[in-house]
Amino acid sequence: MGTDVAALRKEYTKDGLQEDQMANDPMVQFKKWFEQALHSELTEPNAMIVGTISPEGQSTQRTVLLKAYDEQGFVFYTNYESRKAAHIKANNKVSLLFPWYPLERQLMIQGHAEKVSTKESFTYFTSRPKGSQLGAWVSQQSSVISSRQILEMKLEEMKRKFKAGQIPLPDFWGGFRVVPHTMEFWQGRPNRLHDRIEYSKTEQGDWAMKRLAP
Repeated sequence: MGTDVAALRKEYTKDGLQEDQMANDPMVQFKKWFEQALHSELTEPNAMIVGTISPEGQSTQRTVLLKAYDEQGFVFYTNYESRKAAHIKANNKVSLLFPWYPLERQLMIQGHAEKVSTKESFTYFTSRPKGSQLGAWVSQQSSVISSRQILEMKLEEMKRKFKAGQIPLPDFWGGFRVVPHTMEFWQGRPNRLHDRIEYSKTEQGDWAMKRLAP
């Protein structure tokens, strides 16, 4: 028999959330939590799970890396011909999840995704290591390939093609910005009575805060 999964338990005792200690703007609160995650030396603190819906209604999740954030939202980069991009083209309502488990925290976000400008994608692309730039040209993301050797051969081809000068931004590659509509800050508490503080965008464009039962 395998491990008794039902018996796995951990009591959450690290912190709590009080409304009067939360920022009025969830992006301000996010910055605070994100900087704490950075200083805690978590593995990939900018890793976030992106949830999309296929045209057939099937939900799909995958982990991507946050590469920028501001008052407008959260930015990640991908191949515009990938599965996630096809889902977003059909239905741009998406979700994000930051799983900061060592801090007994998670942040859940619902919003819509929109492409960033070509200028913004280019600025980020040129900041990437050369190997990552070449990788963007090599992989037709989400397409079926017969072997890894195909990728390695394509990589050598791209190295020869771009051996001199700047590697250009692929026209099929760039960023998406997830514009949040709701943001829920979750903090684990003892006895499974967790703290959940949700911010929702109002019709007036500001944010309303409420506590949710665990």
